[in-house]
Amino acid sequence: MKLSNVLKTAALGLLAGIALTASAMAADKLIVIITPSHDNPFFKAEAVGAQARAQELGYKAAIYSHDDDANKQNDLIDSAIAQKASAIILDNAGADATVAAVKKAKDAGVPSFLIDREINAAGVAVVQLVSNNYQGATLVAESFVSAMGEKGNYVELVGKESDTNAGVRSKGFHDVIDQYPDMKMVAQQSANWSQTEAFSKMESILQANPNIKGVISGNDTMAMGAMAALEAAGRKDVLVAGFDGSNDVRDAILAGKIHATGLQPAYRQAQYAVELADKYLKDGKTGQPEKISMDCVLIDKSNAAKLETFALKD
Repeated sequence: MKLSNVLKTAALGLLAGIALTASAMAADKLIVIITPSHDNPFFKAEAVGAQARAQELGYKAAIYSHDDDANKQNDLIDSAIAQKASAIILDNAGADATVAAVKKAKDAGVPSFLIDREINAAGVAVVQLVSNNYQGATLVAESFVSAMGEKGNYVELVGKESDTNAGVRSKGFHDVIDQYPDMKMVAQQSANWSQTEAFSKMESILQANPNIKGVISGNDTMAMGAMAALEAAGRKDVLVAGFDGSNDVRDAILAGKIHATGLQPAYRQAQYAVELADKYLKDGKTGQPEKISMDCVLIDKSNAAKLETFALKD
């Protein structure tokens, strides 16, 4: 065999060995994925998306839910540290309550990559990857106002107060709606992202304010609860808008029961967080700023049929 061929064969063998070693190293590493309850399809999509991407990249992946309980989240992060996890992908249980837990993980050498919700601290997590909630909320509000004919009484259902997204979305709604003097908010209540609570709150609001024309909700789960309460009261004349881009709301839009929603790319966002974690573990940096925002898309009858599991199909 010629020397050049020998060297070429040796080089190819070395590269293959390096690739196998890198793959084996990744396979020995664990990525822990912690989200709120999977009863909400948005959070389930995050967990499934992150797990699938981690496994594609050769990692072991474990999924847990903190159920929006900061104490349970703390225990799960302690467990991730004890398991010597390589990284944590986290949709957190509170902007303030999460800071100490993420810092504890950082101090133990376990980097955190946050998705969907920010925390009230910088330099603690490696990445805070969120949807552009304000931009998405303004899209929904503009469509809502237009469909309402720029006038009428409406209700706002707000998310969990400890979640910064709830406030950001509400501000986006009002920065648009409040420009129209004939749009009048007659009730604003938190339903804590819950469909059951939204149903109950909507029943009470409707009894006190029977002359409403619209309901704008901080997430799709609450929008579905509001829709159910309105249907139970025989009020098919009330316009409903949500935020998230769930399959349930997609179906309701196509059935003419909900007007619109704002799509957050939950699945892709979670996968991107895993990709950034992989890059960080290999290179010691992500090449991106800590805070990253992904734009939302308005979903209405014109494009709802293309929506599947928090992503638009081509």
